[in-house]
Amino acid sequence: MTGRARLLFVGAGPRAIMLLERVLARADGHTLLDIDLVDPHPPGAGRIWRHAQSPLLKLNSMTRDVTVFTDDSCTIEGPVRPGPSLSEWLDLWRAGELPDVDLDELSEAEARALTPEGFPTRRLHSHYLDWFFRRTAASAPEGVRIRLHIDEVTSVRTSSSGQHAVSLASGRVIETDAVAYCLGHTEREPDPASAAVTATAAREGLVYVGPAFTADADLSALAAGADVIVRGMGLAAVDLVVLLTQGRGGRFERDADGALRYLPSGQEPRLHLGSRRGVPYRSKVTSTLQGDPPQRDVLTPDAIAALVDTGRPIDFDRDVWPLVAAELLHGHYRELFTGHPQRVSATWDEFQPVLHAHARDDPALGDAIAAVVPDPLDRFDVASFDRPFADAEFADADDVQRRVRAHIADDLDLRTTQERSPAQGVFIAALLSFMALSEIPKERFTARSRAYTLPVRWHTFFSYLASGPPPHRLEELLALADAGVVRFLGPDVEVVVAPRGFAASSPRVPGETVAGALVDAWLPAADAELSTNVALRELATVHGSVLHVTDAEYSGSLGRVRVTDDGRVLLPDGVPHATLFAIGPFTSQTEAGAFTRPAANSLSLRQTDVVAGAISARLGVAVPVAP
Repeated sequence: MTGRARLLFVGAGPRAIMLLERVLARADGHTLLDIDLVDPHPPGAGRIWRHAQSPLLKLNSMTRDVTVFTDDSCTIEGPVRPGPSLSEWLDLWRAGELPDVDLDELSEAEARALTPEGFPTRRLHSHYLDWFFRRTAASAPEGVRIRLHIDEVTSVRTSSSGQHAVSLASGRVIETDAVAYCLGHTEREPDPASAAVTATAAREGLVYVGPAFTADADLSALAAGADVIVRGMGLAAVDLVVLLTQGRGGRFERDADGALRYLPSGQEPRLHLGSRRGVPYRSKVTSTLQGDPPQRDVLTPDAIAALVDTGRPIDFDRDVWPLVAAELLHGHYRELFTGHPQRVSATWDEFQPVLHAHARDDPALGDAIAAVVPDPLDRFDVASFDRPFADAEFADADDVQRRVRAHIADDLDLRTTQERSPAQGVFIAALLSFMALSEIPKERFTARSRAYTLPVRWHTFFSYLASGPPPHRLEELLALADAGVVRFLGPDVEVVVAPRGFAASSPRVPGETVAGALVDAWLPAADAELSTNVALRELATVHGSVLHVTDAEYSGSLGRVRVTDDGRVLLPDGVPHATLFAIGPFTSQTEAGAFTRPAANSLSLRQTDVVAGAISARLGVAVPVAP
């Protein structure tokens, strides 16, 4: 390509600015490139992490575990350009080394007090992302021009010459050589189940809040003192509870004995929480490893190669999940035996062969563990960890409250105290397994695995284990339960419309709970064809297509735009588009999140670098990169 090349980003949130940084990392003083970024929300933070939201909402990652920079751990082709993690960025700000960072009053107070082990607010994080964007843009070589448009893309039209005319909501049209779709999570049309509940609620005079991004949901109809059934106990539910309690003037304080107590404002509804498991996501782990360094013991490269070499389609449940579960066991017990040898009666070298010799659900394994691990809290079983009340029967609703509260208290102890650091071993094993799965070619999986098991069941389990709320949120949940503001419904909750309102019940708990309001506290399922973002919808239905998978046993759709491994959009006929690129949760790539832990060789940074390499090569702006 001769003359100035042109590139337009649809979106300017975290994924876009991380991709921008990777493109600029490849540019030099000879590069001639015009870059346009289009987003109605602030650059860097985008919609989800924007400053304009409740100061109560937080990340579920510690400041030390958040970065947007590449580092020496990254196995990438592009140049490594390291920079500060969020925690290190705060150190720089406190030292007065970031004069261009202007924090608001609340964020400034937070920044002065926040530790590396603390959980930052989204508002504070927005300042980090804004700074990263400005730093990245300022690093552009002289021949690169960057323009930001606080606007929204409404359509992309491609001429016979391959050039693109990008129309914006303001009426402006931008000509460009290539387009990179870098959107995060978007709203979508309601699915049939939510649409049916919405219609029923309107007909019966009930209140229904469907799946949504909690920060943007309209909660005004949830009246003070009203009973509200909440389906879902993940991160969206945690944010909901925060907004309906502290967000309405309630506050927490500690008694003289250190116990947390909730002081209601009187504006809170009564929240009845239930889900399939009947318990919240596991607390984020804050302990540190005490024993031997973690490694992949079961889901090794050799094990993956053996799976791929069988020639038969890989079924996640049959072929992969047993390896993942065994990896989690190894992560737990390696840390227990090597980090806390005083709590076991064998060495790791003696016990590891026992793990290898038994299937994870073999009763003999349980006996072998009990023989050398005397404390039941030191033992780990994947099935009971996943479904702690799978076989439980409850005497009554009060029994549910007692047992769920005890479960949450135990979980906090197991995942936040140093003497229980095996939980960190499980967490690291889950991260290693997540990255290992990306080494299996997606097309080798069965249709059911690709369309359902991996994106839904595995992703949900991983989030439950590794991406739960900050510990203090669960401590607050216990205080809210003590205050009677929150009650638990039990496992396998079902909700129907009864003559008096929504009725929630569990098959393991006598009776039911009736309320005039229902909230489905989870994010809308990703479906690019049904997105309310017009540019994404056009990409999925006009320029590209969503991935449908079919085999002899299953047929289904991921609802995600088909792309190559280097982010090129696949045309409906399966041919990669030359100048349309896409990255993010709406694509068929393995979902890796936007941010990452430092020194983790993260999948998100590797994906971003690969896509940046493809874009740069197409536009002819890449420079040689040292191996």
